[in-house]
Amino acid sequence: MARTTKARPHSSQTATTPSAAASLQASSMARPAGKLGIIIDRLAAKSGATADELVEATGWQRHSVLGALSRLKSRGFTFQLDAHADRKAYRLVGAAKPATLSRARG
Repeated sequence: MARTTKARPHSSQTATTPSAAASLQASSMARPAGKLGIIIDRLAAKSGATADELVEATGWQRHSVLGALSRLKSRGFTFQLDAHADRKAYRLVGAAKPATLSRARG
């Protein structure tokens, strides 16, 4: 009996090459597009942005905004929570090095 093989799709099932993996790592520190970019823009303002302001800007629920802030932090974005009077605002400090690059080699 002859054995037949199925043709493989060329799109999403192909293995990533080392150069593709490197470009994915480099793009993770780039400014995100879409609603995450809107959040970064609001955090970069001098006065920062409250969670409620980010909810209004993105149309997301509060827990989704807080999750997005956590995701941005894991990507290397550094921000702090400033509390003045009745306003608690998140403010972007700067972009830190990714955790894989900042570890000491030994």
